[in-house]
Amino acid sequence: MRLLLVEDDPDLGPLLLARLQEEGHVADLVADGEEALWLAGEQDYDVVVLDVDLPGRDGIDVCRTLRAGGDHTPVLMLTGRGALAHRVEGLDAGADDYLPKPFHLAELEARLRALGRRADRAVQLRYEVADVVVDPTARTVTRQGGDVPLAGREYALVELLARHGGRVVSRDTIAATLWDFASDVTDNALDVLVSGVRGKLDRPFDTSVLRTVRGVGYRLG
Repeated sequence: MRLLLVEDDPDLGPLLLARLQEEGHVADLVADGEEALWLAGEQDYDVVVLDVDLPGRDGIDVCRTLRAGGDHTPVLMLTGRGALAHRVEGLDAGADDYLPKPFHLAELEARLRALGRRADRAVQLRYEVADVVVDPTARTVTRQGGDVPLAGREYALVELLARHGGRVVSRDTIAATLWDFASDVTDNALDVLVSGVRGKLDRPFDTSVLRTVRGVGYRLG
């Protein structure tokens, strides 16, 4: 998933960012409400992880502004305000879920997966292209019944291609989906990623399923 993480705590923000990236997500971290609103208008996100206690415009105001502008991206609020009245305030502002601090990172991950499924009603339990099966819930890829061990961004690439079935996904779309907003993605970085996936998804088998469409991008099948 592509996530917008809005957290001003100088310790917690980078920690959450690193954990989310380890899990294969693409995440942009900002520390204030104004920058969060700007980025939300520039990029398409699957979920916004939004701290309530922000400097300037707080998370409640940010969420209300997003909803007033017609942005229906799922919002998961993080806050130290655990009282019922505070939770109600956040949900009434348009948040989809509310996670009080402190929390376990495993619970954050589970809630993100649930919001991601809710956001895209077309998400299937799994995707099958040729002899490749991708399970977004378990974050696994199998080919001919055997597990294919992929790292975070490698898995994200295969899932992205699987979601498009046999259709071509452009290099620009792949770069915009798999790297964060601040990254300067080079052609070589994408080539290295594709080569790594081919080494695990294609080379151990008799046939290739990760296809290059020259001058355009890649597809499965």
